[in-house]
Amino acid sequence: MSLWEDLDKLKKCHWVELSHPLTNESPYWGGMPDGVVELCNTVFDYEEEILSCRIQTYKFPGQFGTHVDFPSHFTPGKAGAEAYGTDYMAFPLVVLDLTGKIAAEGPDTAVTVADIEAWEAEHGRIPEGAFVALRTDWSKRWPDNDALNNFDEEGGEHAPGWSLPALQFLYNERGIKANGHETFDTDASYLAVEADDLACERWVLDNGHIQVEVMDNLDKVPATGAIVFASWPRIEGATGLPARVVAVFE
Repeated sequence: MSLWEDLDKLKKCHWVELSHPLTNESPYWGGMPDGVVELCNTVFDYEEEILSCRIQTYKFPGQFGTHVDFPSHFTPGKAGAEAYGTDYMAFPLVVLDLTGKIAAEGPDTAVTVADIEAWEAEHGRIPEGAFVALRTDWSKRWPDNDALNNFDEEGGEHAPGWSLPALQFLYNERGIKANGHETFDTDASYLAVEADDLACERWVLDNGHIQVEVMDNLDKVPATGAIVFASWPRIEGATGLPARVVAVFE
């Protein structure tokens, strides 16, 4: 059976980029050593006698820009990139909008099970196998590193995010396949301080799931009905990799 007609239909849909562009000035987690990013370094150029072409090298941490995290990111012996193939590259997309709660409570807030149940009362049950993305509009702060971390005077971070009960509900009760968010970290900053750990991220990865961090443009896609496509380089042993993520909807 041919899928060509389906492709023609998809081409007529709305396509939205959900990943940030990357340059040598793009922000990344401050705990990394200096010099971990060097993009578009030319090592073979058009003037070479053997062949006129340009070849570049790219140096970056796996957790750079919009990226996918694999379980080995946090725990030795857990699965890396090689364990996640094509069945992790297309999902029904669900977008949970936390922006109203942030406006009311400030950035130190997290999505809860009650928030998810309220979303379902309006939009219907979250489908099994979905990619659930948390919209906070934090992507509008890109590429300002200080704004993304939202440091206070003592250097503490204040960013919204997930709560552990919310993620456990989505994976255990709704059977979702992956989650994503616009912030650097999975956990709401205040919950990470309380736990003295990125407990939400650790739970997601330790249970064999993957997530996409530092997403963009979630304000431009509907709460339901879209398909999300995610891809990354096929590098075995990787604990994380920059990702290209796109939403498609009618």
